[in-house]
Amino acid sequence: MLEIHNQLQTLVIYRHLLQDKLIKELQLILAGQKELQYEFCSSLIEKAEQLGLSGDLLPNYIKYLIAHDENVFSLASEKTLGQPSASLRTAAIYDLTILKQLLSLDLSAYLDTRFIKDFVPTVPWQGQELYYAPFDNSTASDIAENLAHHYAKHGCGYMAGFAAFRWNLDSGLTGIKHFDPIRLEDLVGYERQKSTLIKNTKAFLLGKPANNVLLYGSRGTGKSSSVKALVNNYFEQGLRLVEVTKQDLKHLAKIMDILREHGQKFLIFLDDLSFEDFEVEYKYLKSVIEGGVEACPNNVLIYVTSNRRHLIKETWSDRSDNSDEIHRLDTVNEKVSLSDRFGITLSYLAPNQTEYLTIVEELAKKQQVSISPEELRAEALKWEMAHSGRSGRAAQQFINYLLGN
Repeated sequence: MLEIHNQLQTLVIYRHLLQDKLIKELQLILAGQKELQYEFCSSLIEKAEQLGLSGDLLPNYIKYLIAHDENVFSLASEKTLGQPSASLRTAAIYDLTILKQLLSLDLSAYLDTRFIKDFVPTVPWQGQELYYAPFDNSTASDIAENLAHHYAKHGCGYMAGFAAFRWNLDSGLTGIKHFDPIRLEDLVGYERQKSTLIKNTKAFLLGKPANNVLLYGSRGTGKSSSVKALVNNYFEQGLRLVEVTKQDLKHLAKIMDILREHGQKFLIFLDDLSFEDFEVEYKYLKSVIEGGVEACPNNVLIYVTSNRRHLIKETWSDRSDNSDEIHRLDTVNEKVSLSDRFGITLSYLAPNQTEYLTIVEELAKKQQVSISPEELRAEALKWEMAHSGRSGRAAQQFINYLLGN
């Protein structure tokens, strides 16, 4: 056991693992400090509950660390679609040869494995087998090859496994654990808009020219849901979402620099965006989209939703001949120029009665609501008159009401 302890100290690519609290304790146990075994098991069980790990906890936790580790090999694999340099691959194989020995060790002489051998967490981590799959093959070379493709597909470090992120100045990009699971097939209506979004996003994923998109229109029509659904439908193809608030637009260039270093494709999502005429944050967005000295990363697009076509509040005085501003048209052009920088603009108008009832009927069919078509339509019309009018959101709320009763 002392031999594997010493070998771990020679790791080159995966040295970050040595800084993990549990791995530090394991090394001390391997070096002869068996009195730490119950403290180690306690910490391992706590970590398993936190992450949802199951089965043989020690090797599975080590696999989890390897599959998520952000290092020069994983970052290069992510950025090159699983094709890091031969030199990096050789260094990774060296480390994985050592780690493979650690995974196969019989530690029963050093650890009381009763509690960690066949562990079942309270809430299992769905999809954990995906992260164990790279280790199924027998040789370190095979594992390195599998991991390179794993990092390319799923990311590494804080990117690993998350479909969406939000920006925080203190913590940077943070993965959203409970991202809305909505998919494109869940959205009823607005087929032309969805088709345009899909074509543009597919072109983006294939590395072809694609446009930033502005989705504007009535509330509750599915603008935000359409963008979120894209990410869920194309997650396996490497699409990710980064939610940025209006207040954080001043950090947009910094966010772009971070995303530029990763191999996934990112939609920067600005939801329900609009500006009052005294707000100047829109200038940061204008500069990033088009006009700044630094090119926008080719793995980033900006998708914006808004109730306003021109995003920035305009007043009649802006266009009035009675305005006391000398260069009146400059103000008008400044306010509409932001919207003009989106290559695609999609309008989401409130549905008419026929479209609204179609949405209701489709949602009722999908969710197997037991009610006659005549009663469904009559109640749906009552609902929209008593609530916020016709929209996809109102239709979904109506269906939720029926399901709840």
